[in-house]
Amino acid sequence: MDQRPIGVFDSGLGGLTAVREIRSILPSENIIYFGDTSRVPYGGRSAEILLRYARQDVRFLRTFDVKALLVACGTVSTNALPVLAAESDIPILGVVEPACAAAAQVTRNKKVGLIATAASVRSGAYERCLSALDGDIQVYAKACPLFVPLVENGRFRPGDTVIETVAAEYLAPLRATGIDTLILGCTHYPLLSEIIANIMGSGVTLVDSGAAAAQALRRELDGRGLLSQRAHGELTLYASDRPEDFGVLAGQFLRRPLEDAVQHVDIERY
Repeated sequence: MDQRPIGVFDSGLGGLTAVREIRSILPSENIIYFGDTSRVPYGGRSAEILLRYARQDVRFLRTFDVKALLVACGTVSTNALPVLAAESDIPILGVVEPACAAAAQVTRNKKVGLIATAASVRSGAYERCLSALDGDIQVYAKACPLFVPLVENGRFRPGDTVIETVAAEYLAPLRATGIDTLILGCTHYPLLSEIIANIMGSGVTLVDSGAAAAQALRRELDGRGLLSQRAHGELTLYASDRPEDFGVLAGQFLRRPLEDAVQHVDIERY
């Protein structure tokens, strides 16, 4: 039993898809969430800059004596996770391996699509992971750089012609490949799952990388004897820019009023 909180971070709003799953399967856990909204999106950054940002994010969350960290960001998971894990004395999990394991389990025709940020696609991390799990799997990757800024600006609802037009253009090449499974390789993308599912059709299974990572976190904490036994866990939110705007969108997604609940942090201090 361990009553310390879990730390979760992302470049912005997307990591809340993982938080929602954690709160569903681990309702007793306290969660400290940091959204780096002053530097979103991470997807176009170099590996060196990503590592610097990620180290600052980790240092901030470690001030809360967290027992584990979930990197709820596909870009950091693909470019910096091994270094972060090597530097840490607590468990640090990312989204790549859980998402790939889920995709390998559900694909029937061994054709798996990946949508992610440009940095994640460049890294080749998903391809390497899937190949290690099943050498017969073919991976078709597509960078979708406009998805994150659109989501961060609230353009993620079905019926929004802007996001639907962009999504249709991004996904058209993947539809032509005959994939039966699509990894949402950025935690922002599950906010677009209804739009993506409508475009891809019922024959394509969507894999939510944040939800898969939350399940992996539960197994990790359970295996280490780190699960909390409190009656009800609390969620504390931090953002590096415009916390009131972050709170409005986070509240809509988590279905609770959060306009005044998000605290500001100067991440450059860490």
